[in-house]
Amino acid sequence: MIIGVPKEIKPNENRVGLTPSAVAEFVHHGHEVLVQKRAGEGSGISDKEFVRAGAKIVDTARDIFDNSQMVVKVKEPQPQEIDMLKEGQIIYTYLHLAPDRPQTLGLMEKKVVAIAYETIEVDGKLPLLEPMSEVAGKMASIMAAYYLAKPYGGRGVLAGGVTGVHSAKFVILGGGTAGLNAAKVAAGMGASVYVLDINTERLRYLEDVLPKNCRMIMSSRMNIEEEIKDADAVIGTVLIPGAKTPKLIRRDMLKTMKKGSVIVDVSIDQGGCVETSKPTTHQDPVFEVDGVLHYCVANMPGAYARTSTFALVNATLPFGLLIADLGWIEAAKRYRSIAKGLNVVYGKITCKPVAEAHGLEHAPVETVLQ
Repeated sequence: MIIGVPKEIKPNENRVGLTPSAVAEFVHHGHEVLVQKRAGEGSGISDKEFVRAGAKIVDTARDIFDNSQMVVKVKEPQPQEIDMLKEGQIIYTYLHLAPDRPQTLGLMEKKVVAIAYETIEVDGKLPLLEPMSEVAGKMASIMAAYYLAKPYGGRGVLAGGVTGVHSAKFVILGGGTAGLNAAKVAAGMGASVYVLDINTERLRYLEDVLPKNCRMIMSSRMNIEEEIKDADAVIGTVLIPGAKTPKLIRRDMLKTMKKGSVIVDVSIDQGGCVETSKPTTHQDPVFEVDGVLHYCVANMPGAYARTSTFALVNATLPFGLLIADLGWIEAAKRYRSIAKGLNVVYGKITCKPVAEAHGLEHAPVETVLQ
């Protein structure tokens, strides 16, 4: 199979779909890899490193899309990339289709095979989402602490406080991978951390692994309303695989929060868990609503591109090799995890939460594998 790796074009996205070691693995398996010129530059990977690994460097994204059977990316295809897709071509990347109707319709129209990192599932876990959730979770607490500074619009509260002065209160919605990592970093800075989750067993686990300045609370509408009232920072990490994120913080709740408090909505890729959230970029990351600062960057791990690229490719490579070695149909038939990754196939939506989000017909994955 011919594998193509274009340079990411989403604003401030510096990750790349494959590393040189991953290229070498594809080549070892008998595949050809095309990498767009300077695609790895933002992650500190030179064209020479890709060439030494066995890749062929091509000049343009058009060269990649015209000549590849499988396109491996990081972020969802942008409109100009969707225009270049061909019928039957495999696109293997993060898609986050539930909040993105134009992209969904574009992939359907192009009749591609769209495989989403974020819905590949193994034993109830999302192994291709977890490494980026780690990065985003840790980064969320760093960003919250940064924007709490007065010059950046915050209350002027230091996360860890100092002797004789209260530390900041961080409220984390969701105790999954992102929430756990946000709590670790916030706790490490000395903040008072409150983690809310609906799963009692998960709360017990978090109680065991997190330090004493972290407290676990059962998540409910009333408990969320109560905890955010005196929060300095709120970090939303809620996720329902493939589906739109539920709105846990409504607009009217912002009026109960402290002026200059900060919300970091890590869930923004799937629509966000705050009613007032909207996607932002690293160039213009924050906006204010009712005195509350919102940080809603849709590709947070892109800021730490080298770490994120290597962590992501470690997770995506095994599944990518299976797809390339077996073909997408046989791979999905043999591996339920890959079948769950299928979101759009030849114009049909095979991921039920995506279909439901847009009110479109759902085609069970079995119907496209016959």
